[in-house]
Amino acid sequence: MRTEEYEVMYRVEDTHWWYLGMERITRELLDHTVGRGGDLRILDAGCGTGAVMSYLKPYGCVTGFDFAAEALKFCRLRGHHQLAQASVMALPFPDDAFDLIVSFDVICELGVDDMTALREFQRVLKPGGRVLLRLPAYRWLRGKHDAAVYVSHRYHRRELKAKLIQAALLPDRLSYANTFLFPIAALKRFSERVTARRQTGSDLTLNPGPANAVLRAILSAEAPLVRSIGLPFGLTVVALARKP
Repeated sequence: MRTEEYEVMYRVEDTHWWYLGMERITRELLDHTVGRGGDLRILDAGCGTGAVMSYLKPYGCVTGFDFAAEALKFCRLRGHHQLAQASVMALPFPDDAFDLIVSFDVICELGVDDMTALREFQRVLKPGGRVLLRLPAYRWLRGKHDAAVYVSHRYHRRELKAKLIQAALLPDRLSYANTFLFPIAALKRFSERVTARRQTGSDLTLNPGPANAVLRAILSAEAPLVRSIGLPFGLTVVALARKP
C-alpha cells in the first residue's frame, strides 16, 4: 500500500469500527477452532503495523513479517520484535514450522501472486495446521480505497475455495462478512463512479465520528454467524482452511 497509509493504519487500528469488528470476528473463529492459552506457533503473514499480532498473543507465540520496512517500524513501536521483512511469495521459514497462519488483506495486493503465496503458506504449516484468510470481496466493488491500499484483486467465495484446494489446503469455513452494512458500502462505491468526490486516501482517512460505536456493534454482531452458519454475501471473504 502507499507508504503514508501505514501511518493512518497505525493511528486508527485500535479505535476504528472496522478493525475492532473484524477483530471480534477473528477471535470468534479462533476461540472456536484452536482456543486460547495454548502454545501454538503463529505467523502473521503481512502483519502491517502489528495490531493483529497483539490480539493473537493469547493463542500462542506470534511471529510477524511484512514486505514494507515502514510497517515493521510501527510494529516495533507496538513492542513487537519477533519480526522479519519478507514477501508472502518467499517465506524465510522452514517447512512445517507453524500451527496457525493468519493473513489479512495481503495476497490480494498488487504484485502478489496469490497461488504462490498460498503454496508457501501450505509449505510452512505443520500437518493439521490452519490458515485464516480475510480478503476483499467482489470485483465490482472496486473503488478508491482499493487504489490507495494497492488492492489488485477482489474475491468470490467459490474462487477462493478453488484456490485453497489447488494449494492443497482443505477449506473448513468459507463465509462472507461485513454483510449488514453491505448496502451502504455498495452505494458508496457506486457513488464514487458518478460523482466528482475527491477521496485520495483509503476509507480509513474518513472519520466516522459518533457513528463509530454503532458501526462497530453492527459488524461485531456478525461474529457468531460467520463462525456458525456463514453469511451469504458481504464486503469481505473469510476463509479457514487446514493442511492435511
